[in-house]
Amino acid sequence: MSTLLYLGGLLVFFLLWIRVKGLDYVIVHQRWIFVCLFLLPLSVIFDLYYYVRAWLIFKMCSAPKLHDQRVRDIQRQVREWRKNGGGTYMCTGRPGWLTVSLRVGKYKKTHKNIMINMMDILEVDTKRQVVRVEPLANMGQVTTLLNSIGWTLPVLPELDDLTVGGLVMGTGIESSSHIYGLFQHICVAYELVLADGSLVRCTEEENSDLFHAVPWSCGTLGFLVAAEIKIVPAKPWVKLHYEPVRGLENICKRFAEASANKQNTFVEGIQYSLDSAVIMIGTMTDHAEPDKINRIGLHFKPWFFKHVESYLRGDHSGVEFIPLRQYYHRHTRSIFWELQDIIPFGNNPVFRWLFGWMVPPKISLLKLTQGETIRRLYEQHHVVQDMLVPMKHLQAAITRFHQELNVYPLWLCSFLLPPSRGMVHPKGQQEELYVDIGAYGEPKVKHFEAKASTRQLEKFVRDVHGFQMLYADVYMDREEFWEMFDGQLYHKLRASLGCKEAFPEVYDKICKSARH
Repeated sequence: MSTLLYLGGLLVFFLLWIRVKGLDYVIVHQRWIFVCLFLLPLSVIFDLYYYVRAWLIFKMCSAPKLHDQRVRDIQRQVREWRKNGGGTYMCTGRPGWLTVSLRVGKYKKTHKNIMINMMDILEVDTKRQVVRVEPLANMGQVTTLLNSIGWTLPVLPELDDLTVGGLVMGTGIESSSHIYGLFQHICVAYELVLADGSLVRCTEEENSDLFHAVPWSCGTLGFLVAAEIKIVPAKPWVKLHYEPVRGLENICKRFAEASANKQNTFVEGIQYSLDSAVIMIGTMTDHAEPDKINRIGLHFKPWFFKHVESYLRGDHSGVEFIPLRQYYHRHTRSIFWELQDIIPFGNNPVFRWLFGWMVPPKISLLKLTQGETIRRLYEQHHVVQDMLVPMKHLQAAITRFHQELNVYPLWLCSFLLPPSRGMVHPKGQQEELYVDIGAYGEPKVKHFEAKASTRQLEKFVRDVHGFQMLYADVYMDREEFWEMFDGQLYHKLRASLGCKEAFPEVYDKICKSARH
């Protein structure tokens, strides 16, 4: 009884404090309170619901039948839009706050929303080595199912909530991309409902132009309703070697060497300052040495980037064996290193033991509750960018990131970019090794100004024939955007498929003025 009275007293005091200070003050200056008391429990409920739902539907084998009904419903909505004369562009009806992007598209309020409730895994075909999935199936679902039956995706992007549709229409990358390329490069077929309501399937051989144009198009060529993705046999463990490296030139050289070696299943770098980093090299294995097992996904374990940093502080290399699924989602609990800015004490051992099982809060819920004040603060004092540059320009790129942002850690992830007719391809006709440089955090440079600093980075990336991931803030004008990306095939298909009247141009969906 006394415990209940004590907790009740704390709750009353907390509510009075909010009343005095104001809810906006608490959410902005003490956001961890709101996140810990409300968003973490809600996030657990969300995850539990979607996990149970996906498991039941797949076990009952009802997904394919339901899928056909859902496709027909999307076709009906599109045809009704055409019958009513169009007049406005179409977009998916999924609320903008549910996406992993930190911004919400303004166009959702003005465009015709087509409801697409498609979040299931339809089929796993081990003979053809493909999995067929709906666009809102996420990476958490996919790894849970595939790993349980001994398979995996060749490229499995990190965060649980990333959806197949977002990764196809945008892009995705993982530490195996130095072998397999980006997420689009492991896709073998797309099924889309076009602007006229027709359903088409496109592959390398069938509707080949559309197959190449869909990636990076952000839903401006049609509505994705299914994708077939390659799968490969999985092994239960990842043998991971940690190697601290000092000196920028040495870091770039060692990272390039590791990325060029196709015997390395996984290659990743975390750079903690301009001249210090840890390079990680992994291979799948059937067996683990018991005294070197590290189950990094357990809720009480240190956040992965902090664990990696211990090898740098101790100035020693090391080898660990990590369960495969826990390796894939190694950055999920701390949202890479973003969670340290939201819950500053989140990596404290006491917090991890008591509440670590609830992290991370859903990015969608963070967006939904951030408010205009926090949005403006994040825009001016926080950066989230992924820039893709050729490996040969890595040293110059890191130097430019340091000059314009001075944000650490930086995430380094290499990928193979093959020739293509689509929006993203190497400058020549030969495949080329690129690097994703991810900057997430608060810039430490005194002169940082969000628009000016980002535009400087964008110009550098264009000059070296690199690319900017489109989930982030894009400050380029239209001409600069199409200087970075190859729009020849994209614009040709928009004209021939009747997309100009049905969907906005990709630039008009992703530019800074289109998001808030």
